[in-house]
This record gives sequence, C-alpha cells and structure tokens, in this order.
Amino acid sequence: MKKQFIAFAVLLCTTLTAFAQSSFNKAKMDSLMHTLETHNKMMGNIAIMEGDKILYSKALGYQQLEGKHAANTQTRYRIGSITKMFTATIIFQLIDEKKLTLQTTLSTYFPQLPNASIITIEQLLNHHSGLFNFTDSAGVAFLSKPHTKAEMLQLFSRQKPVFQPGDSVGYSNTNYVLLGYIIESITGKSYQANLKSRIAKKAGLKKTTVGGKISPKKNEAYSYGFDGVNWGIDSETDMSTPGGAGAIVSTAPELNQFIQALFGGKLVSKASLEEMKTIKDGFGKGMFQVPFYEHAGFAHNGSIDGFSSSLCYFPDKKLSIALLCNGLAYQMNDIMIGILSICYDKKYEIPVFLPPVQLSKEKLKRYEGTYSSKDFPLKITITSDGKNLIGQATGQGRFILTTINEVEFRYDAAGVVMMFSIEADESVKRLLLQQSGMSFSFDKE
Repeated sequence: MKKQFIAFAVLLCTTLTAFAQSSFNKAKMDSLMHTLETHNKMMGNIAIMEGDKILYSKALGYQQLEGKHAANTQTRYRIGSITKMFTATIIFQLIDEKKLTLQTTLSTYFPQLPNASIITIEQLLNHHSGLFNFTDSAGVAFLSKPHTKAEMLQLFSRQKPVFQPGDSVGYSNTNYVLLGYIIESITGKSYQANLKSRIAKKAGLKKTTVGGKISPKKNEAYSYGFDGVNWGIDSETDMSTPGGAGAIVSTAPELNQFIQALFGGKLVSKASLEEMKTIKDGFGKGMFQVPFYEHAGFAHNGSIDGFSSSLCYFPDKKLSIALLCNGLAYQMNDIMIGILSICYDKKYEIPVFLPPVQLSKEKLKRYEGTYSSKDFPLKITITSDGKNLIGQATGQGRFILTTINEVEFRYDAAGVVMMFSIEADESVKRLLLQQSGMSFSFDKE
C-alpha cells in the first residue's frame, strides 16, 4: 500500500444514548490495550487527558523489535498528518499578528505554481486549492531521499491541478508543505524554529520537534508492518519531504498538552480557533469534526511509513486522546471507537480474537486463483504457502489472511473479510469481499 502522510476516518455511532458522568474505567481500558497488544494488533502509545488531569497513559510493544527494546510512555513517534494541525496553528498565529490573511494568495510567495494568483491561504488550509497531492505519485524511492525546497517547488510546478480553486475539495499534502514554506518566508526562520518558539515553548513541549533520521538513542520508534504472521520493519521517509504536512515527531502525552493548549486559548485567538473549527465539505482548517454518539469532537489523524496516529479533542469534557502507533494490524477507527466508548461510559465489548484455524495444504489449494469483479477495479490473486492463504490486489503488496473457518478469512489491518463459496464438489469459484461496510462479489477466472 502506498505510504502517505494522511489517514482519517469519521467515528459514527447511530444510536443515541444519554450522557452519563462516571469515573474513568482504567481496568476496561487496560483490558482493551492488553487484548490489542497480545494479539499483535498494535504497537505504540496512548495518552488521555481531561483538562489538565491525566486519565491514562500506556505503552504497548516495542519501539525497536531488534533487541526487543520496549516502548515507554515517553517514546517519540512520527505523527504524520497531525503535523497539519501544528502548521495551521502557526498560520493562524501569523493571521492574529496581521502578517497574513485568509484571502492572501499563493502568488504572494510562490507565483510559479499553478493557479497561484487565485489560490488563497484559506483554500490551502481546507483543501479547496485543487493542487495535485504529490504523494499520490511519489513512491518510496522518492520519499526516502532528501529534497530541497527548490526541488519540491519545481515538482509542484509541474503537476497539473485536479480542479479549479474553490470548485471542489481534495485532500492534498502539497497544500501543507506550501504552508510550511510560507511560514518560513514570512518569519525568516525555519519551520523547526517556529515550532519551538510559537508552540513548544508556549505549550511546554520538550520532545516535539521536526524529525530527522530515526534514532533509538533519542527514544524514537521505528515503524513496522504486519503480514499476518510477523512484524517487519517499514520504510523510512526523509523528513525534508513532508515538511509542514507531516514531518513532526512527538509523544502521546505532549500531543495532549498541545491540543489542550490550542482549545484552551493559549496558542491562537478565539476567532482564529473558530475559523479552524469551521467545517466546509468535511474539512476544517487543520482539523476535521468527529461525531461520537451525541458528542462532537475535533481531530486529525496521520499515516507515514508504518506509523499511524490519531489526536482528538471533545470540548464537552475537555477530553483529549492521543494514539500513536508504530505498528498497526487493526482498524484505527475501531480502536478509537473502543477508547471513546470507555471514556464516555458507553456499552462496549472488548473484541475477541480467536486463534486462526489451520487448514490442510490440499484444502488451501482449492482457493488459489485470480478473482475479478465487474464492480471492483482491481483483481485479487489468492495463493497459499502451505499454512496460510495469501492475498494480493493488482499493483499492491501481498498480505497473509487469517483463517477463521473454511469459508471466512480476514485481514484485520485493512478491515478486509473474504467469504468463499464452496461448491458441492468442494471446489471454490467465488468470493465475497467485505470492507468498510461495502461488499463486492468476485468470480474466479
């Protein structure tokens, strides 16, 4: 799967229940985290605050598998697109200082870019610029090498817009790389210097910086992918590339400090915070809205290399949650629903992960083949290694499926369920793929 600096999901629950104040259920949260850790569903860190009160903090798994170096609550992780919330905060500080406006055009700083004369700062912030998302075409080879600002601007200049500014909406990391450059242009200081003076110092952050080469000596985590059996080390993006779109490293406790300071009025004016929270076509400015039952929060998620992260804030309880993962083999959305359910004392059952069923080599062979669907753009090839089924969609990486029974197989990291139809003669000719509430029927070619 292509690595990008973004990932987000809306947490939806359709049944409304009355909000009931209760004490934090640490035992149940421990149970959820223990279940995820022991079944290889995640490695990482979680921290929860309510106002200035720390409710929960826990590390899971390893920051470095080689040598079995366990993570701790101060381990630093790449936070991916949560960086955008920091970038937007600095932009609004500059607006508060009258050094910039939401209607300032991109041409003021980078006239060589497509549509620069009609793209505004506001459109960069809420993804209405139409600028091509450079990570859609940038592979691991590009992302893992250092790139100068001039090289990145040259790349952006060559990429054609996907729509006219303001005509539509489209998430683009390019927007926030440019906002990071604009911060540097206005202040005459590096993004790191601005991060330190404008946010870290004001919010009391000591471990939140622009990232560099991952260093275990600095208590930094490597990231890993799970193939269904083992964790394997993931790629490492050079942080000169994502910049203001995804280059920050931090800890779960410090992300809570940051978002509590932001919503507590310590970083931007009240008017600027309201602008950040204003949602248009699903996007705010540096954040998006997260509904959970009758509660409304604000959040940003992130994904870079094998790191996945989520940071959210719910004003009604001054509740903030930071979840940082350097290994994830389960749906982030499902984990966050569990965490929020426990925090808000909603009915929630800890997931049960049954041990995989072992089928014979002969039985596994019958599933092998290439499957296609008129309703799905990619073909899926199924092979076996004698112990497991292995799936691979056109142009994507291989993944090991967990055997639930002779009909059902799963890949929890992507929330995929495959249901095979077994014919009377024991052959397999069809499969039903379920993901994100959608179902697709495939026939074996």
